[in-house]
Amino acid sequence: MDTFSTPLTTARLALRPFTDTESDLDLVVALDSDPEVMRYLTGGRPRTREEIRTASFERMLHGGFWATHLRTTGEFLGWHCLHPVPDATPPTAELGYRLRRAAWGHGYATEGARALIDRGFAEPGLQRITAHTMHVNARSRHVMEKCGLSYRRTWFGEWPEPIEGGEHGDVEYVLTRGEWQEQRARR
Repeated sequence: MDTFSTPLTTARLALRPFTDTESDLDLVVALDSDPEVMRYLTGGRPRTREEIRTASFERMLHGGFWATHLRTTGEFLGWHCLHPVPDATPPTAELGYRLRRAAWGHGYATEGARALIDRGFAEPGLQRITAHTMHVNARSRHVMEKCGLSYRRTWFGEWPEPIEGGEHGDVEYVLTRGEWQEQRARR
C-alpha cells in the first residue's frame, strides 16, 4: 500500500488524493481566499490562483495531501496532509490540515489527522510525525495535542510576510512510533 497517496475514510470523512484538475485547484483557491483561514499563514492575505498553483498545488499533487470531504454529502471541507520529510533521520513525516471556516469546531481536523497518523505508523519504517504552527495558533495546537503529539520546541524563523503574533515564534509538536503504540494500547 502507498501510505501517502491512497484514499482513506473515517466515520465522517472521505480523504482522497488531489488530482491535477481545475476543479481541485478551484477548491484550494476558494479555501485560501478566506482571510481567516490564511490568518496564521499569510497574515490573512488571500493567495492568488497563480500563487496557489505554483507554490502549493503542485506540491499537493505529489503524494501526502488529501482533499477532505464529508462522507454523507461530499462537501469539500479542506485538506489534510502527512508527507514524508526527505532525508530525515529517523524517518519522519509532517502532519498538517487546513479546513474551511464553516468546518471549524466540529472535530474534523482531529478526525482526519488521527486517521493519517494511524495509517502512517501502521506501515513499517515511519518513526516520527511532526507538526508545526505559530505559537499563538491555539486551535491548531489543540488539535495536535488531541492527536497525541507533544510540544517539543519553540523556534523563530524569518518569514516573507510579517504576521501578528509572529514575535512569539513557531512551535513544533512530535509523536514517535513508540508513543503512538503506547497511546493505542490505552484506547
